Amino acid sequence: MARPSGASPAAGADLRTVVLVRHGVTELTEARAYSGGGVPGPPLTSRGRVQAARAADAVFRLGKDLWPDLPRAGALVASPLVRTLETAAAVGRRTGQHVRPDDRFAECVFGDWEGLTPDAIADGWPDEFAAWSTTGTDRAPGGESYADVGERAWAGLRDVVAATEPGAASVVVAHTVTIRALAGRSLGAPASSWRLLRVPPCSLTVLRFGLGDDGEPALAEVTTAGFPTDV
Repeated sequence: MARPSGASPAAGADLRTVVLVRHGVTELTEARAYSGGGVPGPPLTSRGRVQAARAADAVFRLGKDLWPDLPRAGALVASPLVRTLETAAAVGRRTGQHVRPDDRFAECVFGDWEGLTPDAIADGWPDEFAAWSTTGTDRAPGGESYADVGERAWAGLRDVVAATEPGAASVVVAHTVTIRALAGRSLGAPASSWRLLRVPPCSLTVLRFGLGDDGEPALAEVTTAGFPTDV
């Protein structure tokens, strides 16, 4: 298919496509509380399961009526946390793919902030929270920074891209900070800016890569960032 209007000049049929899917909502999501990679739960709520089904349908439609120039979804990788595995299972049922867990795509470890709302964190750790939120390199107490997440998640993405054939697509089900880090690092943006990307529950972020001689993914196109499927 010819490159559609508005596509990147670098977009071509030989690119390797990665579809990043955020998980559906949990009780902590709905409470606006921080839910990190240091604990396995919580699971999706009933609403989260509906969102996961809608996201799965959107992934299934890739290469058909949704961005028809893209390849159909193939290999399926997920963060090993309960909410991402449940969301990935919905995608796998729709696309016929088995889920491969990968620890490198887990959410940021929030340490002492686990389960707390931003307001509670700002009250208890005003300086630390301000630094974590803006620098990209300051760590949560007992946890990680945006840059830490970007380092480990990028290693996972490198392997996914290398395993994806030219002209094919892989799916990674992950989390807000993880997806922000992968999109931001793909664009070469500083870690301090990654927080600016909105990633709604069960949204799609589609990145397309070439592969450099050094094996590093080279971003050729951001097809979409934070595309909502819960509509």
